[in-house]
Parts: sequence; structure tokens; C-alpha cells
Amino acid sequence: MSSDQVVYLVFGIVLVIALVIDLGVLSRKNKEISIRQALWQTFFWVSLAFAFFIFLWVKKGQVLSLQYLSGYLMEWSLSIDNIFVFILIFTAFSVRQKFYGRVLLAGILMAIIFRVIFITVGVALAERYSWILYVFGVFLVYTGIKMFTASSDTEFDPQESKVYKYLKKILPLVPHDGEGRYRVKENGKYFYTTLFVVVIMLAAIDLVFALDSIPAVMGISTDKLVIYTSNIFAVLGLRSLFFLLRGAISKFDYLPQGIAIVLVFIGLKMLTEHWVSPYIDKNTMVFISLGVIALCITGSVFYSIFIDKKNERDKEDPNDPQNMDLDF
Repeated sequence: MSSDQVVYLVFGIVLVIALVIDLGVLSRKNKEISIRQALWQTFFWVSLAFAFFIFLWVKKGQVLSLQYLSGYLMEWSLSIDNIFVFILIFTAFSVRQKFYGRVLLAGILMAIIFRVIFITVGVALAERYSWILYVFGVFLVYTGIKMFTASSDTEFDPQESKVYKYLKKILPLVPHDGEGRYRVKENGKYFYTTLFVVVIMLAAIDLVFALDSIPAVMGISTDKLVIYTSNIFAVLGLRSLFFLLRGAISKFDYLPQGIAIVLVFIGLKMLTEHWVSPYIDKNTMVFISLGVIALCITGSVFYSIFIDKKNERDKEDPNDPQNMDLDF
């Protein structure tokens, strides 16, 4: 058995055990998940991802393991951006909190299947047509600039999306959750509930996000092992991250700008690698990528929190003339 096969086997075994633990111990069917539970679940998935990083370091060496860590952090930060859209979808279709967990799980498992297919196609194209990496690079630079300059006033409306309109055309739908079921029988006919619609929407939206995230991780490494594992670990941790951050996600106003800078950096790295590689070796470039990703994401999060607190202090400061209630 080759080294790669051993790593894939360990990854598969760990994944199955982790899902069993998550579903059987950390989660309960149709039960609301508290912040404390979400914190433990997030810690569980992040610890697992970092344990796999150590395993890769021992088994495959420094460069590949650091590429995996960079890819994981990249995917993890992009998944935070997904959460805001997920919240909009749940709100638009009036999903009750007790159903959040199982709906998220179903949507995420579908998203993983789609991502595996997407990654397989993307890697096959890159191996056959090396120039496609330049296309990905241009796409990432364009996406990053567009994300950085995007107006916050434009909000995604799930019920006006093409996916939902298409589902309404091809499927018989009912405007309720069927008490937790995905399909119900009414008047002798089967109908699909809002929960089924939400699952499809979650998977479809994640696939849209994958159009950015997969080329981004391919800009860090073209190794299939790195791309598959970093993506899957990040997506599997998305459910617990959703419950942990759903109340605070609106405070990360500048996170999209941090992610945008990272996308532009990786895009430029893909476009200039041929000319830069003679001067910067692969090891150094991996450390630079990891540093830029960590700095931009943490920096944008802390800056968002700082600005939010500053705005709150400005509103509450009684000595500020603008906040004084003056009666004449």
C-alpha cells in the first residue's frame, strides 16, 4: 500500500468515526444546539483537522502538511462567509431552530458529494491543461476585487434565487416543514416540504461558494490529497460553526474584505508563479501563503470587532455632545 493510500485510508476512518461521534454523542435529533454545545463541536472538528495536519507532517513532510493547513484555513474562512447566507435561507423559509441541525447536516453532506465531483473535474482539467491555472488565477483576482468593492446594501433573497424558482417549477411543494419531514402526503399526493427545499438550497449555495474556494486552494497546492482533505474538513465543521457564530456573524463586517485580499493574493500567486519560483523556493512560498491567509483573516475579524465596539462606545458615551439629550 502506497503512502498516499495509507493517508486516504486514515482520513476515511477518522471521518467515519468523527461523524458517528458528532451525530451520536455531540448532537441530538430535533434538538436545539446551545452556544456551549456548538463551542465543543467546533473545538472537536478544528482539533481533528489539526491532528490530521500533524499526521500529514509525520507521514508526508513539512511542505505538504503546511499546504494542507493553508488550504484548511482558507476554506474555513470562506465557510464563515457561507454562514451569513445560510442564516438568510433559514429565515426566508421560517425553519424552526430544532430542525437546524439535521437540515444543515443533510445539506452539508450533499455539498461534500458535489465538492468531491467538482474537485475531481478541476484537478483533471488542471493536469491535462496546465494553462487553466492561469484562468483560475484571473478568476480569483476578479472575484477578490469584486468582493472587496461590493456594496453591503445588496442582500441575497433566497426566495428570488434561480434555484428556488427552478424547484417550484419541477416539484410539488408545500409551504410548511411537515413537522421535520422532507416529504409529506396530502390528498393522496406527495409534496416536498420547506425543509427539503432548504437542504437543496444549502447544497447549491455551497457549490456556488466552491467556485471561489476550490480554485483558491488549488492556488495553494495542486496535490489532490491537500485539496480533498482541506475542503472536507472545513465543510464538515461548518455545522457547528453555524451554531457558534449565527448570533455574531453580523459583527464581522470587514471579513469579506479580508477574504477578498487573500483571493487576490492567491490569484496573483497563480499568475506569477512561473516568474517568481526561480527566486522564492516552494517552502518559503508555503510559509508566505500561510502568513498572508492568517494575517488577513484574523486582522479583518479583529478590525470588525474593534470598529463595532467603537461605534457602540460612541453611541453610549454620555459626554459626547452628539449623544446628549438636550432640552431647551
